[in-house]
Amino acid sequence: MSLSDPILVVGHRGAAGLAPENTLPSFKRACDLGVGAVELDVYAVEGELLVVHDDTLERTTDGAGPVLGRTLADLRRLDAGGGWPIPLLGEVAALLPDGVGLNIELKGPGTAGPVAAFLANHPQPDVLVSSFEHAELAHFRQLAPDVRVAPLFDRWTEDAWQIAESLGAWGINLSRRIATPERLARARELGLRTIVYTVNDLAEARELVSNGATGVFTDYPDRITVAEITAPRQT
Repeated sequence: MSLSDPILVVGHRGAAGLAPENTLPSFKRACDLGVGAVELDVYAVEGELLVVHDDTLERTTDGAGPVLGRTLADLRRLDAGGGWPIPLLGEVAALLPDGVGLNIELKGPGTAGPVAAFLANHPQPDVLVSSFEHAELAHFRQLAPDVRVAPLFDRWTEDAWQIAESLGAWGINLSRRIATPERLARARELGLRTIVYTVNDLAEARELVSNGATGVFTDYPDRITVAEITAPRQT
């Protein structure tokens, strides 16, 4: 399994529906369930890359306030679920078995440089870097021209194809609500992979793939699997 699989199941923040999101147990659970890749979010704090989604701490930890308002030591002492700390990117990368890809989302400001430096010092054989912040992603692309990139889109914009082209993108990551059959078909025409987020219903995953999506992000990689998505439909 890898990012190059024809149909890809990506564990969203690990296995966010089965274990606390963006924690080491969540990523291990996703890997144990056979995902092709895991997705995570990073913030740069004191030269380290912390794996956390929100810009504030209340939802996913026992802390409060902005992520970037605390020291690295303070952040690492917080409970991110089940007694586990907010992990570092290096800890997650070390956990991944051979054949499981890594989708790093540039979430916090100024993450392009630290992520490019991390990948230069810790080469990952199967990595994709994505972001809603397309300028930050373009900066990353300049720093690491050989690494796959995919812009993220929550709402459709008519210049999406131009954005992907300007980035030399490997693919585009789309929200469920904008992943229409027409857009999925156009992406294929342009040679772009399409991974749709966040898909937790098997019937929906099957329909998206039938319409041309090449992958889905899911919180539940126990029930959204490549075998289930591609299984012949009962008539």
